[in-house]
Amino acid sequence: MLTVIGRDGSPLSEAAREAVENAALVMGEPGLLDGLPLAPGARTVATDDLPGALQGVDVSDQDVVLVVNGDPGHFGILRTLLEQGQAPDTVPAAPLVARAFAQAGLPWEDALVVSARDGHLRRAVNACRAHPKVAVLTGPGAGPAELARALFPVTPRSFVVCENLDGPRERVVYVRPAEATTRPWNHPEVVLVLDNRHALGEQGWLSGPAPTPAGWALPAEAFGEGPGLRPDVRAFVLAKLGPRVGDMVWDVESGDGSVAIECARFGAAVVAVDRDHATCERIRESVRLHGVKVAMASGDVRPTAGHLPRPDAVFVGPGLTGRAAAEAVRTCAALGPARLVTVASVDDARAALDVLAEQGFTAEAVRLQASPLDPDGPPEEPVVVVWGGRDAHVPGRRPARTGRAIETLSPLPGEPGEPGGPGTGA
Repeated sequence: MLTVIGRDGSPLSEAAREAVENAALVMGEPGLLDGLPLAPGARTVATDDLPGALQGVDVSDQDVVLVVNGDPGHFGILRTLLEQGQAPDTVPAAPLVARAFAQAGLPWEDALVVSARDGHLRRAVNACRAHPKVAVLTGPGAGPAELARALFPVTPRSFVVCENLDGPRERVVYVRPAEATTRPWNHPEVVLVLDNRHALGEQGWLSGPAPTPAGWALPAEAFGEGPGLRPDVRAFVLAKLGPRVGDMVWDVESGDGSVAIECARFGAAVVAVDRDHATCERIRESVRLHGVKVAMASGDVRPTAGHLPRPDAVFVGPGLTGRAAAEAVRTCAALGPARLVTVASVDDARAALDVLAEQGFTAEAVRLQASPLDPDGPPEEPVVVVWGGRDAHVPGRRPARTGRAIETLSPLPGEPGEPGGPGTGA
């Protein structure tokens, strides 16, 4: 029989003690085997690679216990064991995150919990950029110093670094990111990354950060003065960008920052880039009114791109046309985002399709036009949206051809463009 026991420094439960006392083999993370009530003759193995150590061990004719830190089912070993075909009994302890927030004296039902381990440091950093209360589970190469280097100085945050929780060398340290890059750390397990202005948060009805917005593609009036995308076009752009927690999205020259703000409302980390100083100020004011987090970069994206966090999705807006638009698309596409969307004239759209195809994207384009139901109202000017993706898998759909021609969406029967309908359009 295989049993997984979580430890948190408190006395073992009756179930955990009974499992250890009956075990022929006890394996655990270093330091967690101390003080266990082992049976006479029981073997012990201290290792950081419990799944590897378990390979070749027959649990059908002996009792085996694995001892881990905290809750084995919360970013722990339980998932790996189930994937390997094991069916262990589990005796959890308090999760590391719960203990970390207890040490910090903060409620945590509204916290975002992420893991920076196993190559997820960049996504964890993006989550910290976008959210005011994040617990980051750390690992080798993804600890306080690495988090701090990525966040400092653009994103002001405070760190609560928890080392060896409930162990003999436990230490809980409050530091600024600049200090975290230079201090030595001894086996940090959790880092709480906090925006002190919003660290307390608001009481809600579900665990985790606030849910994504109930409404999106907000009206143009929600973003103040200045040119921007119509709501119907913005809705299509957002659908193709697919902003989500852990993503870094660039909004380049959208005019009013509406794409940036809406992506931030979905939980993504966002940078808005614009060459016009007055536009940047309008976007900053709109960001404040919507209560979201958007970083602002003033300048041309082409020389600026190398100094910004690497994007997962990019929108190139109508503020760039002609050769400048094509060069901006090429600059952004060369950074390897998973998704890139732009709006353009027909000629600029064809150039964007070519650039995306050259950069290895599967690219498509469509001409959008909306007509008001009021027959006296003029139809909106058509807008061409170009989008491309890398290695995007859509269930139930075959991959699209690279560089598809621009399509036209057919109007509804009896609407503009159909026999009997007023005006033309698609």
